[in-house]
Parts: sequence; C-alpha cells; structure tokens
Amino acid sequence: MAARSALLAAGAAALVAVAAVFLLPDPASRLPWAQRGCFADLILANATIYTADPARPFAGAIAVRAGRVLRVGTYDSLKEFKGRDTYELNLSGNVVLPGFIDSHVQLIDGGLQLARVPLRGVRSKAEFISRVKGAVRDKHPGEWVRGGGWNNDFWGGDLPTAAWLDDISPDNPVWLSRMDGHMGLANSLAMKIAGIDKNTNDPVGGTIVRTTEREPTGLLVDAAMKLVFDVVREDSVNERREALLRASKHALMRGVTTVVDVGSYFPGTSEEQTWQDFSDVYEWAHSMGKMMIRVCLFFPMPTWPRVSDLIHERGRSLSGWIHLGGVKAFLDGSLGSSSAWFYEPYVDAPSDYGLQLLDMDVLLNATLESDKSGLQVAIHAIGDKANDMLLHMFDKVVSLNGTKDRRLRIEHAQHLSPGAAKRFGEHGIIASVQPDHLLDDADSAGKKIGVERAERSSYLFRSLLAGGAHLAFGSDWPVSDIYPLQAIRTAMSRKLPGWDEPWISAERLPLDDSLKAHTISAAYACFLDHVVGSLVEGKYADFVVLPSTSWREFAGDIPGHVLATYVNGKQAYP
Repeated sequence: MAARSALLAAGAAALVAVAAVFLLPDPASRLPWAQRGCFADLILANATIYTADPARPFAGAIAVRAGRVLRVGTYDSLKEFKGRDTYELNLSGNVVLPGFIDSHVQLIDGGLQLARVPLRGVRSKAEFISRVKGAVRDKHPGEWVRGGGWNNDFWGGDLPTAAWLDDISPDNPVWLSRMDGHMGLANSLAMKIAGIDKNTNDPVGGTIVRTTEREPTGLLVDAAMKLVFDVVREDSVNERREALLRASKHALMRGVTTVVDVGSYFPGTSEEQTWQDFSDVYEWAHSMGKMMIRVCLFFPMPTWPRVSDLIHERGRSLSGWIHLGGVKAFLDGSLGSSSAWFYEPYVDAPSDYGLQLLDMDVLLNATLESDKSGLQVAIHAIGDKANDMLLHMFDKVVSLNGTKDRRLRIEHAQHLSPGAAKRFGEHGIIASVQPDHLLDDADSAGKKIGVERAERSSYLFRSLLAGGAHLAFGSDWPVSDIYPLQAIRTAMSRKLPGWDEPWISAERLPLDDSLKAHTISAAYACFLDHVVGSLVEGKYADFVVLPSTSWREFAGDIPGHVLATYVNGKQAYP
C-alpha cells in the first residue's frame, strides 16, 4: 500500500511538472487590449481546463472580459487582470471544456418535438398505442395529433400501420414521424384528408408503402410524406418562436452553445419554411434580445441565389449569434426507412437498393453554382453508393472550380465502400457524423444489409480521421437527442446498453479526438473556428463546467450531465 501511494505521488508530481510547461503564460499571444489595467469581468480559478488548443491543451485558470477570453494560463499569470469588480469563481478542480458545438440539428423542429407525442425509446406496440391515445384524449375532434421519434427496431422490426391508430383516433388525423425523419405514419383519417388511396401514384423520390392488395398501410417514405405535409395544419409563427426558445434552453442544459441548423427542409417539403424561420423566428429573436445560443444556418440548395444575395448584402455574420453557413441538399434517405442508396440490395428486400433523391447532373450543376458563389455545400448521404457518388462529384467540383478553402461537407457519411474513407482527405472533406445514430443502428444494420456489409462499412470514424477527413460530431436532433456527452461516450466505446463488446471496436475513438469533434473540429466544419471551438485569447467565452473534479476522473468516467453552461462568459444554465 505504501509503495502504491509513493507511485501515485510520483505520478502526480510528474503531471504537475508537465502541466507547468503547458500553463506558462505566452506574452506573444496577448491581445492588444489584454494589457495591465484592463480588468477581467470573470476569473475561473483552480479549474481543470481543457482548451482544445494544441499550443496549450490544459490550463488552470481563465480570465474573461466583455464576453471574450482575455487570458488562459496559471492563476498567477492572471492576477494582473483581477480588479475590484472582477468576479472570481473557484472551481475546486472541476473540469471545464469549450462549449459544445452540435454540427447538425433541425433546431426549431427539435423544440416543436419537445411539445408533441414523445415516441423515442418506445419498445412495444402497446406502449406506442398508449402514448398516442393519451395525446388524442387532450385534443378536440378534428385537431391534428403529431409526434415522432419512433423506431420499429426497438420492438422487433415490425412496422406500424394505420390500423394501430384508427380505433383510438377516429375523429383526429394523426401524423407520427419515424426517428430518422425519412418515414412517417398516418392514420386513415389523415390519409383520407390527404387524398391517399390505392390509386395514388408514388411521387418521384418517395414511396407509399402498400399491402399486397395495393392498399396504403399508412407509411410514407421521403417525398411521399409531402402528401400529408400539404394538408397538415402548419405551426404558427408564435409556435415556432416558442419552439426556438424551448430548443435553446434544452441545448444549454446539454452544454451546447453553438449549433449548425440545417433547417426544416426534407425531401418533399417546402423550401420556404427555412426562409420563413430565418425572417420570422431567428431575426425576431435577435431583434428582441432572445437569442441564447449561436447558430450557423444552412438553406435548401435550390435557393442558393437567395443565400448568395443575402450574404452579399449583410455579410456572413449578422452578429455574434447568427451566422450564414451555406446550402444543403439530399442525395438519399436513411437506413431505417430502407431508403439509403446502396450498391447491393437490402437483405430483407432483395430488389430494393434504396432511393436516389436527386439526379446527379442536377446536383452537380447546383453545387458548382453554389460553390462559385462562395457558399459552403453540405449534402446528405448515408448509403455507400450515395457517398461514393458524392465523392466523385466533389472531385469534379474541385477540378472545374479550382482549389480553394471550401470545406465541403457530407452529412452522415454513415456507410462507406472500401477505400472511401481515404478519399475524404483528398479534398479535406468534412464528415459530419452522428455517433448516437450508432445506438439506433448497431442492432439492426445486420438485418438490413447483412452482418458482413454492416461491420465493414458502418460509422467508420477512426478510418475517416486516418484518411484525412475533418470529423465533426452532431446529433441530427430531433432524430437523436442533442446530447454531446453521450455522443462522446458512444464514439469512444461503441457499446449499446447491455452489450459486453463494442460494435466494430477498431473504429473506436480516443477521448481527445472525440472532444475535438464536438468542439474545435466542429467549429472548423462551419467556418467558425476563429471565434468558437477552443478556449484561447480573443474567442467567445463559451464553456461548460462538469461535475468531474480531475482529468483522470473525467477520462475514466464521462459524466452524463453538465453542472453549468456559460455563453459570453455569463451563466446561461442552470
């Protein structure tokens, strides 16, 4: 025991010696306004600060002034910034991280979903029906019942049908989206209102799921969902404004201070909703001083000229809160809805290879024009063929438009063919991935595409990094919950609850890479790495305080919650 104590003491001394090197103040890094006589508003002292800055990975204290980081270093190096009105917070060793950045959300939709029928995690038909029944009870006849988040794989794989709902909702139309957003369930009344029957043709890029007698089952895939979207009552502007505020509070509770909002735009939906949200919700919140987190906004790719004009008129950053990112498009659907585009067919549907949602020539031309206009391009691809087609197309974009810092993004990059991971590095492509989708797919991917295909192609995070990709973590909320600490745990362990062994263990990430994917790499992925993503002088003072009281404790057991979230150096949660 004495020997063990001595070893621990020696190890601690070594750590202190190493830390002392990192924590030495660097006078050359001081900003012009960070001089003697310029006092801090806030000093965090006695903290374990992970900065995400390779020049100084760790620090013990941080000074904040006017919402920005004034100095990072040892407490002694910050004393000159302590004035009469400086508030000093002694953290007693608590771990501090840069504010998390979620690289892929539908923020307003997430806020709306928080107020609808919650079907995430439902594990039986009976529970599914019970939750909907409870929601119907609170509605007047004729009112729409909406909800989402269901995953049929959680109850054995059987897809729900309108028959599950009809007896409990004879007087209320019902629409319930699947967790991936690429499939939804309508009851018979909703289909009647939408004019869906056995004679209705499948729209281009979508599928009406049918019985062997061609009767619609109630399930609509991708563009077919527009048939219901066209008749469902639209959310009012006030409801969407409330949703933004509700979503922002939820994000702050999870330690998220910046998001990339890809908008309420899905195959088959109107391109206008994203623009209406920009003018009626985001600009309203900004003008009223109600913004709580930073947003980087992406708009539907078909509207790229409007985005280009907006940036030309107003710049890329409307303020410290709202940034204009670029444009987004979809190439395929999702694995769970059997609409991700693969080279080989689905095991449970031998004639089905998924859906190609856009013609490649159309997509190439829109991408070329968007890129020429200086817009960042983000395109959804999940299946291995969809990802390969995008990589080929990006080669053409670089060849035709020339080399520049464009930071092309592939959203999801979920299933890759052999060698595809290395191709991301050729043009510095961003792999915008969602670790917690792994929790939904690990148990079902083998059933969908076969065990061998699933295990060689799925969620290749480590291979992508090794191939030179820039990895950016997100949640795809409300598809998965906005929950960076859980996503970091998932990327490191790749274990489902109750599993003893990781799924594809060779693709596990170390802690540092996982943290960077939710901080500085995520900031790089949306051209905001100059203002957020790391705790360095001059950047916004956005950070989270964790319950862990040492780095060893944090690294050994990632906590499930944050103690506090700060934005602009001010406590925003709780």
